[in-house]
Amino acid sequence: MSLETEPRADVLAATSVSAGRLAALADRVDADGSETIEVRAPATDTAVGAVPDCAGSDVERAVDRARAAQSSWAETAIDKRREIIDRFGDLVLKHRSELLDILQLETGKSRRHAVEEVVDVALTCSYYADRGDAAFREERRRGAIPPATTARVTYEPVGVVGAISPWNYPLTLSLTDVLPALIAGNSVVLKPDEKTPYTALALADLLERAGLPADCFEIVTGRGATVGPALIDRVDYISFTGSTETGRLVAEQAGRNLIGCSLELGGKNPLLVLDDADIEEAARGAVQACFSNAGQLCLAAERVYVADSIHDEFVEAFVAATREYTLGTGFDYEDDVGSLIDGDQLERVERHVEDARERGATVLTGGERRPDVGPFCYEPTILTDLEPEATAACEETFGPVVSVESVPNVATAIERANDTEYGLNASVWTGDRERGVAVAREIDCGTVCVNDAYVSGWAAVDAPMGGFGDSGLGRRHGPEGVERYLESRTIATSRTGPLDVPPGVPTAWYARGMFALARLQRRLPTVASVTRRLRDAGF
Repeated sequence: MSLETEPRADVLAATSVSAGRLAALADRVDADGSETIEVRAPATDTAVGAVPDCAGSDVERAVDRARAAQSSWAETAIDKRREIIDRFGDLVLKHRSELLDILQLETGKSRRHAVEEVVDVALTCSYYADRGDAAFREERRRGAIPPATTARVTYEPVGVVGAISPWNYPLTLSLTDVLPALIAGNSVVLKPDEKTPYTALALADLLERAGLPADCFEIVTGRGATVGPALIDRVDYISFTGSTETGRLVAEQAGRNLIGCSLELGGKNPLLVLDDADIEEAARGAVQACFSNAGQLCLAAERVYVADSIHDEFVEAFVAATREYTLGTGFDYEDDVGSLIDGDQLERVERHVEDARERGATVLTGGERRPDVGPFCYEPTILTDLEPEATAACEETFGPVVSVESVPNVATAIERANDTEYGLNASVWTGDRERGVAVAREIDCGTVCVNDAYVSGWAAVDAPMGGFGDSGLGRRHGPEGVERYLESRTIATSRTGPLDVPPGVPTAWYARGMFALARLQRRLPTVASVTRRLRDAGF
């Protein structure tokens, strides 16, 4: 296919990535057909390369290869698996410049926000290399009639994991699901978004260099409507990050196939500023919460609720801090906010803001596209007086647009925060952290950060991350991030033979004996309860 060679050369010249390097990454995909998908740089809206447009047969072969490789990978010693994951983390940091360039090239995000992804993946490698195996160590459990019987639980990988990752954070939202699957002994077939395939292919290259056996990590590029269903039909578990609408389809197909799934979906995230908050600090935090990655972040705040007593002062500080943010598409650290991903996303943002204006909302700052900066750039935008029926109030904008509303008290702020079908992330700002924690307990979200936008919650890799309601199913991170990729097996043994009526014993006697044993067992403390009581007593 023909590409715009001059514009492509211009945008690539600003990076450490060559057209040859991108072509070599695309060659990693095994596809029979000649059809390709053009990959475009949002910063200039020009083509930078093309990747195979895989068909269902290509997906089938990729899964077959992954399945053939999985058993030997599962038998690989855990220390060896940990070494590979840890070595991969080192390579991510070593090759950070190229990864940052590819990220910016494909997404148009600012370099400062690309850094978050690279650092996150390196730290996630450290966590799973160090503690990932804790989730699948064999466990002894209480038997039916101790000590006459015993029970133990063993864990096995589910087999082949399918992962479907989005375009907004193509590095971290791929590897956050891939790494725990690999450490647990699964093989993985990843379908990256067609807008951002090169990031995933660069990661596959680094995993191979780290020592991951061939075919344990396969990538299929192509269109979601073709590759997604074909993948779900062939794998043993599917992990999906994307829109709620598509997530419902993924869950439906996974349910028909009787395979497990985890889904991180949309959000309409609230940010609460309480009356005792440090106003300048909360304003800076709100800018980060609302405009990171140009608002194209599942954890981004789109609704801000501020206590009446500090509303005007906070809004003034928030607007001032927002206006200090620079908008640009450079491959350096000069710009705070980058581009939207494409024309469709730009049209969505413009439609939401225009609808808000028509319904009487006030634009305090922003509210305009900036073609002078980049074809899909849009100013960070703060709205007030937003009608509840406005599109920007009801739907996820997924762009640099936020509404601010004054509330009379904390109870009202919590009520407003929970007035949504979503429940992914929330942020609470207060001068009293204990008060913030108490408020956080009342917010129906999977993650709530106190005096932070989202980083402290997301970067707590040992803690589960996921959503309530329409924001998804399952959890990533922590032991829970590994457990979803495991099948548990209970092995029970009896030291006394069959647990049934002994020969020659009348059934009525046996029944009385079982009731007596049940009463005794109910009164005997378990080892866990004794340990808990001793710990609570200070021993």
